[in-house]
Amino acid sequence: MNVKEMFDLKGKTAIVTGGGKGIGWQMAEGLAEAGANVVLCSRKIENCQGAAEKLSKMGVKSLALKCDVKILKDIQEVVDKILKEFARIDILVNNSGANWGSPPEDYPLEGWQKVMETNMTGAFLFTQIAGRVMIRQKSGSIINIASIMGIIGTESDVADAIAYSASKGALITFTKDLAAKWAKYNIRVNAIAPGWFPTNMTQWVFEHHGKKLLSHIPMGRFGEEDELKGAAVYLASEASRYVTGAIIPVDGGYLTI
Repeated sequence: MNVKEMFDLKGKTAIVTGGGKGIGWQMAEGLAEAGANVVLCSRKIENCQGAAEKLSKMGVKSLALKCDVKILKDIQEVVDKILKEFARIDILVNNSGANWGSPPEDYPLEGWQKVMETNMTGAFLFTQIAGRVMIRQKSGSIINIASIMGIIGTESDVADAIAYSASKGALITFTKDLAAKWAKYNIRVNAIAPGWFPTNMTQWVFEHHGKKLLSHIPMGRFGEEDELKGAAVYLASEASRYVTGAIIPVDGGYLTI
């Protein structure tokens, strides 16, 4: 198999939760550019509809489906629709995420539960339902979108979001443990840990603490709109067929300091 064949995703079916905007859209676009049919799902379907139309113009099939990743029934309905349309699920990108900012000593239970249920429980539920399909197929690639904040601590004046960090740390451990358990089914489970990328979620931090963040990034800049594509396509493709349980930082060197 040559390198071009290794990265070719033609005929594969990918799901990207929260894929209608931000880094989710970036990865969905990359998977489509590599030839995969891409299903975008979100609690707000309008976030995915325009994105799905753009992907369809690339010559792949793309669907926009409504799904709240915290609701098991929603996930099962999405998976059933995908199987009816494509007959298989090859790639799952658990990207849907939530955040809530507050000092740890004042952090409301409501905020903690919202973040944990979306970022961790949602990933678990979607992985469980889609994973049953992959087990039957004896193949699949699951890509969890973690964060560098799940690996290191962050000062309060940059990101006072302890539930977000805790949820991403849990997702990293979930990734490693599931990789060990599902390797026997030829299912690979890996994670990408993005650094600081411009999104709706990071806009306030960039405006108020951008200079401080940049001083901690050896490359001296934030991530750009196409710099998660490569990692996503790599982990989704045959190029990484001997890689499982890996956490790949895409952070401009943030974790090296």
